[in-house]
Amino acid sequence: MRYVDFTSWHAGLTTVLGLALFTLIGVGIRVLMMQTIQQRRERMNRQINERLKTLIAAYKTLGGSFTGQLTVDPTHLRDVRMAPDGDEAAPRSSERSRRIRDTVEAALADVLLLGTAEHCRLAGQAARELAEGRPIHTAELVTSLRDFIRTALDLEPIPDDVRVPLQGPTRAQAGGGRNKDGGARDGGAKAGGGGGAGGGMGGGGGMPVDAGHGEHTEGKA
Repeated sequence: MRYVDFTSWHAGLTTVLGLALFTLIGVGIRVLMMQTIQQRRERMNRQINERLKTLIAAYKTLGGSFTGQLTVDPTHLRDVRMAPDGDEAAPRSSERSRRIRDTVEAALADVLLLGTAEHCRLAGQAARELAEGRPIHTAELVTSLRDFIRTALDLEPIPDDVRVPLQGPTRAQAGGGRNKDGGARDGGAKAGGGGGAGGGMGGGGGMPVDAGHGEHTEGKA
């Protein structure tokens, strides 16, 4: 306080200006630090949100099914072409299996990129078994992802009395057959004139076909 001097107007003005300059510098440093911390926190939040978004998408891909075939078939299209000719159900089933395998491989790559050490261990093991041509199960990885996501979102654990069945990869939708059917219906509508409009509405051409239902249909056939 010895530098505070109000004995004269000149000394008082110098003291006030000095205190104002010191306060301004302090406030500027504080604002700069707050902005830096806020930007770093926003960047971390964006990274966490993107990580959670990617892992949630991987969870849905790897564990979207509770029934039906819960394994991933590693067979490639070239292996199907080299196999002896069979019925038409085998190529269609192989096409569905190929789409499921492709989506699972992409999900495993995302988990290896953004997952925890436990996720990377399970995803790496699954990817290695796929590369070796062995069918894999994703239930253990799905359980680990589910627990991590619920913890990251501050959700309570699933109660012990809730028995969750084994989960497998989401079954791909048969988009090719839907487009072909839609094209056939369009042709019928043009040929039939006014009656084609009613047939198009009643045909349900816009509804997606679940590959899992297709498997049961083929089994019955």
